[in-house]
Amino acid sequence: MKWYWVRTHRLVKWLLSGYIWDIPGRDDAVYLTFDDGPTPEITPFVLELLERYDAKATFFCIGQNVSDNPALFESIIAKGHAVGNHTHDHPNGWATPLRAYLQNVRQCEGALADSNRGKLFRPPYGKLTPSQFREIKNAGYRIIMWDVLSADFDTSVTPEQCLQNVLRNIRPGSVVIFHDSQKAAPNLRHALPATLEFLKKKGLRSLAIA
Repeated sequence: MKWYWVRTHRLVKWLLSGYIWDIPGRDDAVYLTFDDGPTPEITPFVLELLERYDAKATFFCIGQNVSDNPALFESIIAKGHAVGNHTHDHPNGWATPLRAYLQNVRQCEGALADSNRGKLFRPPYGKLTPSQFREIKNAGYRIIMWDVLSADFDTSVTPEQCLQNVLRNIRPGSVVIFHDSQKAAPNLRHALPATLEFLKKKGLRSLAIA
């Protein structure tokens, strides 16, 4: 299993305070987010489950996937979820020159059209250089990170481990990261229904990031 923080350390939040790691203020709300879609293999499953539990979420979409699956993207919007920019084709910010990275962000912005009214951005792998961070902030984006990492993308993590990553760490205000990608699908199919049932029993609501 790869090494990472399942729950983001408070020192990281303090050092990188220009990023949004959680959204405090409501005792009954959490914020489920989904990266890397939309994909026909798993996004419809996610949308159906969210609707069943009257839950809203935020989808950080890859521009290429939006272009390849326009009807699926429109379904996300029609069901009242928020969308955010996750670049056009998922580059690693630490390995990508500034100009090329910003062009990738703009390509995704074009695919989202006016759907990204809240100007939300999440960097692939959570990696941005200081200059990329500055330019994206200056473009009006809020950079949304996460408080709880499900690790659904990690094929060495079992579905039950993925679920426990969420249940042991989620709290009011948490931003939880899942992935509506084919790679994450086996873990997500187990973890998401149980997470939504857990939230229902605890009296917590999943809201879209406004």
